[in-house]
Amino acid sequence: MKLQNPKLGVNIDHIATLRQARGTDYPSIVNAALAAESGGADFITVHLREDRRHIQDSDVFNLKREIKTYLNLELAATEEMKQIALELVPSAICIVPEKREEITTEGGLNITKKLAYLSKFCEELSAKGITVALFLEPDLEHVELAASIGVPAIELHTGEYANTSDARREKELDRLTQAASLGRELGLIINAGHGLDYENVREVSKIGLFTDLNIGHSIVCKAIDVGLASAVELMKDQLKGG
Repeated sequence: MKLQNPKLGVNIDHIATLRQARGTDYPSIVNAALAAESGGADFITVHLREDRRHIQDSDVFNLKREIKTYLNLELAATEEMKQIALELVPSAICIVPEKREEITTEGGLNITKKLAYLSKFCEELSAKGITVALFLEPDLEHVELAASIGVPAIELHTGEYANTSDARREKELDRLTQAASLGRELGLIINAGHGLDYENVREVSKIGLFTDLNIGHSIVCKAIDVGLASAVELMKDQLKGG
C-alpha cells in the first residue's frame, strides 16, 4: 500500500552557513525555521556537526524551544553528540557518517563495520523516547542489518539518484524503490534525503513508500528569489505529485 504525500523536513543548515561566514548573529536560525513552518514545513532538520561549521549547540536548544512543529537532529555517532542529544531530547534523530573535510554528507553509514556500536548507541537514544533513524545507502543488506538491531527508522541516501546522469537515473530510482520496499516489509519507517531539488523530487515522491523527505540546499537557494516560506510552499507542491 502506497503512502500519501511524504512529509517535508526543511533543513536550514545553510542559513547558519551564511551567518557563520561573517560571525554575526544574523540571519536568525529560529526565524528561518518559523518562516519554513509558515510555508508548510512539517518539521525542521539541522545537522550539528563535530566542527560546528554551521549549526551551533545553542541553535538546537533554541529551535526545540521555539518551533511549532518538531526538530529532527542529524548527528554523528560520537559520545559528545550522544550526550548533547540526551540533554536536548529532540523528537527525532538521524545518525549520519561525518568526515571533517567533506563539504556535505557524502554517503550512508558503513553499518557492517559498526553494527554492535550503532546498536548500543541507538538503544540509549531510543530509551529517551527519541525516534532514531540510520542514514543508509539504498542497499538491501544494509536495510536488513538496520532492522536487525531494532531501529524504528532509516533514511535512504538519495545522492546517487540526484547526481547521476539521466541514463543511470532510472537504475538509481529502482535501487531506492527496492530498498524502501524491503524496509517497509521489515516494519521500518522509511525516509529519504540528500540532493533532492524541485526537478528530481517528484519521481522520489511517486514511489509512495517514504514517510519523510529531508530537503535543504535547493529550498534555501530558491528562497533567495522568492523568500523562504514561498520556497517551502513550492516544494510542498512538488511532493503532491506522488
